[in-house]
Amino acid sequence: MRKSRILLAASVALASLACVSSQTRRAEPSLKTVFKDAFYVGAALNYQQASGKDPKAEAIIAQHFNTITPENLLKWGNVHPQPDKYNFKPADDYVALGKKHKQFIIGHTLVWHQQTPDWVFESQPGQPVTKDKLLKRMEEHIMTVAGRYKGQINGWDVVNEALNDDGTLRKSKWHQITGEEYLAKAFETARKADPKAELYYNDYNMWKPAKADGAVKLVKSLQAKGLKVDGIGMQGHYGLEHPSIQQIEESIVKFSALGKVMITELDIDVLPNPSNRQGADIDATFEFDQKYNIYTTGLPNEVQQKLTKRYAEIFALFHKHRDKISRVTFWGVTDADSWLNNWPIKGRTSYPLIFDRNYQPKPALQAIVQAVQKK
Repeated sequence: MRKSRILLAASVALASLACVSSQTRRAEPSLKTVFKDAFYVGAALNYQQASGKDPKAEAIIAQHFNTITPENLLKWGNVHPQPDKYNFKPADDYVALGKKHKQFIIGHTLVWHQQTPDWVFESQPGQPVTKDKLLKRMEEHIMTVAGRYKGQINGWDVVNEALNDDGTLRKSKWHQITGEEYLAKAFETARKADPKAELYYNDYNMWKPAKADGAVKLVKSLQAKGLKVDGIGMQGHYGLEHPSIQQIEESIVKFSALGKVMITELDIDVLPNPSNRQGADIDATFEFDQKYNIYTTGLPNEVQQKLTKRYAEIFALFHKHRDKISRVTFWGVTDADSWLNNWPIKGRTSYPLIFDRNYQPKPALQAIVQAVQKK
């Protein structure tokens, strides 16, 4: 019954699209206005956008979004590339943009096994660092980065992707050297760096029951130690048909018992996948093959309709659980910006977002609005 109501709202939205012109779509109310009483709506920004060098993107960001996330510029390798070198200019510009538009500013991410320089884990090239030294480096990094933006960045993805899909802890270099200790230390230090900032755990494939259970176990264990974990980020890297609305919903409800729920990296992949694997493991890449790059001149109407329907269904679900969800963030502003143009195969033409390569709203935006307004 719950799924039927969601599908009905999406169908009503789709039916009304036929009589709406592209000019009318451009005049749609902003997403942040539509969802102002539900949750924040935002996007991940690249440096061109964060630094104000993409005015067309900034116009979309200002009109539609009341929260922003940095796609890459606050990851360790970008902001702290060498032991004695920090590169804060991109992050400073990003924070300034968020302040300019009075947005809820997210920091992403303090601790991750990817995009972290080798030197972090080594005492010298090829030699692993000791546990105490690694934890000290992590503490110094978090205190420096989160401390710099104290009172400016509103929430941090403290730890990113520490779990396997079966719910066990990933055997990353962090885990190999420190065991589970780095997890608690990261949240402890983040709170020390900025006591008022919200602190989150963030991961992909969180709709999978085993992984969701692992995340619950992890966050409960941290909270049991008296550590501040304000919520869980569910990366929304979805396909046209999978996961099911029910699978997404079950995890939203499960996580809501522990705190806030965020949909942190929303996009919908319309391209064929060379593997049955799902998720966002950036190491899972494949050689270019044209048969997996099938929409180079535009998205066929039939696929556009499927994408539109999928977004309508998903946002109907999010709106239904607006008492649990605090934020929904698209992973990019336009199709041209999406990481899916280069993952899992580099050089493809992807269409996963709600604004096209010409900065124009796609039918999905209208469907999202109507899926909520028609309920």
